Amino acid sequence: MRHDIDIAGLLVPSLLLWLVVAYGCVALLSAGLRRIGFYRLVWHRALFDFALFVCVLGGIVYLASEFSS
Repeated sequence: MRHDIDIAGLLVPSLLLWLVVAYGCVALLSAGLRRIGFYRLVWHRALFDFALFVCVLGGIVYLASEFSS
């Protein structure tokens, strides 16, 4: 997580890459949960989606740090 990514001369923090990856994963998870009807059991859907995003992002960053070192 200490590295920057060079995109056409613009240095972008690596966390931005992980945010985009996590957003894609959560979008797929959310579609799957919606399809099976899981959201009927959730009290506050937006809060649940945000918590799911934070958990997925944390897992991705942890796995990235484990595999890169």
